[in-house]
Amino acid sequence: QAQLVESGGGLVQAGGSLRLSCAASGRTFRYYSMGWFRQAPGTEEKEREFVATIAWDGGIIYGADSVKGRFTISRDNAKNTVYLQMDSLKPEDTAVYYCAAGVSGWATSTPARYNYWGQGTQVTVSS
Repeated sequence: QAQLVESGGGLVQAGGSLRLSCAASGRTFRYYSMGWFRQAPGTEEKEREFVATIAWDGGIIYGADSVKGRFTISRDNAKNTVYLQMDSLKPEDTAVYYCAAGVSGWATSTPARYNYWGQGTQVTVSS
């Protein structure tokens, strides 16, 4: 049974940093694409926002311009783990952050192309 478990969320002041981790288990995710999405308070699952993704070959796509230059996605295939380094955090980054894995292996911002999802980790940025 494939499983993704996020960690590293929490409460941080604006301007601070957090590093999210997503540990995959149950199979080898080396050839999967690994993505991060977020769901802001009061929004529905269908409104989840694409944050970043990294393909099996290391190709990266970032989502909204608001995260570019502040967030960095990376992966450690030996540890079956993907990371999201978040710097210069803003109150509007407050959300539940979800990790997802796609069998196709290619970077995509489309949630439907991801086969496995974690339970999410809460990130709260205070002003």
